[in-house]
Amino acid sequence: METGVETPQDTPLETSSEPSPEVSPGTPSRTEAATPPEAAVSTAPVPPATPPTAPAVAQPLSTSDERTWAMLAHLSVLLNLVTGILGPVAALIIYLVFKDRSRYVAYQSMQSVIFQLICWVGGGVLIGVVWLITGLTSLLLFGLLLIPFAILATIILGILPLASLVYGVVAAIECNQGRDFRYWLVGDWVRSIYEG
Repeated sequence: METGVETPQDTPLETSSEPSPEVSPGTPSRTEAATPPEAAVSTAPVPPATPPTAPAVAQPLSTSDERTWAMLAHLSVLLNLVTGILGPVAALIIYLVFKDRSRYVAYQSMQSVIFQLICWVGGGVLIGVVWLITGLTSLLLFGLLLIPFAILATIILGILPLASLVYGVVAAIECNQGRDFRYWLVGDWVRSIYEG
């Protein structure tokens, strides 16, 4: 069925390198017209570069904001219930964001990071080591006698993360009330880092 309309398949391909008869010799081809000629390039003067400005000084936090962010750093321990390990990450993010704006928030959040790493990661690693030793010595048969001790160690070390939840909530309440909370052993160590 012929409609009288030529389709691209019906037209012969031009293989000649000479210009088509439709284009006059003085007019640019399509590819030449697409690229701007050298004379058309703008030669407008470039404005002088502005001198770099000093970085903005971080505004200190208000007292209520300090209390809120310190409380949230301690409450990040609750993330460990859901994720297992994101509590210290959240407290570390709070530390990195606010360390230049508030020494109080920096101190409280760094305490929270270290305390959570000790209780959650350290407790998990110790439980893993106890069971690894028990498993390896079980191959020698006297390790079978260590299984009751491994179970007892797992129970004791399993209480450590749960106790840290309670301690973290207590720390959050203390910070929200404006008190300077210090974790046992960890607080003094972090304070010596900041002062020294």
